[in-house]
Amino acid sequence: MEISSGITASLSGRYASALFDLANEQGFVNAVEGDLEKLDAALRESADLKGLITNPQLGRDAAARAMDAVAGLLGLGDLTKKFLGVLASNRRLSALPDVIRAFGQIAAAHRGEVSAEVASAHPLDDAQVAALTEKLKARTGKSIKLKTSVDPEILGGLVVKIGSQMIDSSIRTRLNSLAQAMKA
Repeated sequence: MEISSGITASLSGRYASALFDLANEQGFVNAVEGDLEKLDAALRESADLKGLITNPQLGRDAAARAMDAVAGLLGLGDLTKKFLGVLASNRRLSALPDVIRAFGQIAAAHRGEVSAEVASAHPLDDAQVAALTEKLKARTGKSIKLKTSVDPEILGGLVVKIGSQMIDSSIRTRLNSLAQAMKA
């Protein structure tokens, strides 16, 4: 896989790669990916959870117990629970957001997918998401897994990130470019 060599160079990438290998051997890639998506959502929504994973004063055992409780609340599978325990005992819980992102990239590459993140000023409806997915698929020649978000500050248009490539057609960027051109 071309994508994994760059990802696995980082610490979080090595953890994600190890988790992916285990999940793949056991046939649980989709289940673990779903678990990690739940965890990612919980981290975004809960300041307490985010504080828990970044607290350097929390001991290994306390961190492991806390993450086990979180895993129970979220209904995570055994493999994901054990993985969280390993992160806690190695004092690497702070890497969890990067591990989640890297796992998603590895899983997508394994399926022949490309992940794309799209920010729009207003929520996109199903037809817009489908049309955008098709256009990106035609552009990349690969299956697209689209993750959408809303950012009212872009005013209008879209900001699309595919890997390290960014396509910014937002009104905010156009206005900034116009302002720069007028200064010259």
